[in-house]
Amino acid sequence: MLVSTGLFFCGLLMLMLGGDSAVKGLAGMSQRLGLSGFKTGVLMMLFATSIPELVVNAYAIFNGHSEIALGNAIGSNIVNIGLTLALAAISTPMLLGMRSLALQIVFLLVATGAVLFFGFDGSLQRWEGGFLVLVFIAVVFVTLQRANAESIAVQKEVADVFETHTSPTMNTIRIVVGSAILFFGAKLVIDAAPVIGFSLGFGPLLTGLTIVAIGTALPEVVMAILAARNGKANLVAGMVLGACLFNLLFIAGAMALVNPVLIPASFVGFDLPAAMAFTLTLYPILGGDLRINRNEGFILFALFLSWLGFELFKVWA
Repeated sequence: MLVSTGLFFCGLLMLMLGGDSAVKGLAGMSQRLGLSGFKTGVLMMLFATSIPELVVNAYAIFNGHSEIALGNAIGSNIVNIGLTLALAAISTPMLLGMRSLALQIVFLLVATGAVLFFGFDGSLQRWEGGFLVLVFIAVVFVTLQRANAESIAVQKEVADVFETHTSPTMNTIRIVVGSAILFFGAKLVIDAAPVIGFSLGFGPLLTGLTIVAIGTALPEVVMAILAARNGKANLVAGMVLGACLFNLLFIAGAMALVNPVLIPASFVGFDLPAAMAFTLTLYPILGGDLRINRNEGFILFALFLSWLGFELFKVWA
């Protein structure tokens, strides 16, 4: 147990370092191809910041841990809103000015509802997975189309974070090295997580839903708190919503495209509705003033603790 926990956290550190290297490489390549720093940032917020989760899930699926991958894909959305966004708001109240965020909340509700609807028969079929992936592509297209409507201040805030060297050689090295580190980090996490989960009485699904989802989110929590304290609230919210959309639409969809995914009744009955409830909570919080204050951050965090407590109660009671 102690060795597995150490390996798990070593894996998380490798995922953070590898993800950072890969994102910088992709951002540099994107700008080399002619995208502005701002539009590059929009793309990175939509998918690149979730690269560690993608690599972890891909490794899990191809090594016979599909339940862990499914749990991580859904659990990450609850963790992103109830932990990452909540702790960022608790550390520093956030005022948002990015117009596309409201549309992304709508997309996220639709995505959660679609996965919930598809899961009623107990599985996510290949055509349903393909539909989810196509919807994610549409989300990317619409978000990029609306990017020019953002204020100069918002564009500068995002561009400042993602502008980087555009040297093809440097960025190829960044991507290759980052991918290698991500692979070995994912291996450590997925090899260690079942051991930790078993010692706590967790099945593979709950291990992915809690241990892996929370663990892979910890680097994002640190980044979100630092970004919020540096006045980059739009970046925090954009990364959280983008990661949620990527998890539900692309990762879950791609999983089903590779092989139909079994959806347990517990997911349809509790976890997917919980993910939708967290998304719905953002509407009254962001309504009107587009501000997430500390009290609202505490509300999100309390909801997260309640969800986690209920998951643990089902196992340990």
